[in-house]
Formats: sequence, C-alpha cells, structure tokens
Amino acid sequence: VQLQASGGGLVQAGGSLRLSCAASGRTFSNYDMGWFRQAPGKEREAVAVISRTGGATLYADSVKGRFTISRDNAKNTVYLQMNNLKPEDTAVYYCAASALVLLALNSGNMNYWGKGTLVTVSS
Repeated sequence: VQLQASGGGLVQAGGSLRLSCAASGRTFSNYDMGWFRQAPGKEREAVAVISRTGGATLYADSVKGRFTISRDNAKNTVYLQMNNLKPEDTAVYYCAASALVLLALNSGNMNYWGKGTLVTVSS
C-alpha cells in the first residue's frame, strides 16, 4: 500500500485543519488505518486509528474531543479533522495502514507508512 498524506500547514491556536491520506496499490478496505505524529525531539505517538469499515475508532487521550478520524473507502482516503488546535499539537503527522485484525493505538501494528505532513500551531 502506498500512502500519501496532505493537508498540513501553519495555523493559529484554536484553529482547525483537515489532513487527508490517499492510499493506492492494494484494497484499501482490507486495512485498519491510523494517524501518528512526531514532534521535534520526541518519540512518535499514536493519534487515532479507525477500523476497516469505519465502525470503530480509538483516540489518544490528548486529542479526544478535538480530533476526528474518518475514512471513505470509495475514495481510498482516510481523514483527520483537527479542531481547537494547540501549540503542543505541532508535529509531523503520518498516516499508516495495518493488516492486523486487532485495532490498537500501536505503531508496531502498522505495516505501511506514508511520508509525513507538517502541522505547526502557533500560540
């Protein structure tokens, strides 16, 4: 699976952004999808994951109530709607795909990774 993330940029605190990740190469609906992020000097962390059908989602505590993950299997795309952004959300955001059946906020479950897109939130 090839993954291409887009939609990052510079936004003020309290603002919103929507990230998109387009998949190609294999059957998109066979994979759970996830968003992860890595801030400067920090380890990569899970943000949100979504099941193959979109019926189940998991979120990191730090983004619950502010971020929403969704997918459109007809468009082979997964989205991350980010609202009420905070400076601590500044990071490179990566999308990833998992062939495992178990849905979890775990980067080790992911089989494929896209190149990241930078999100910068100014205070």
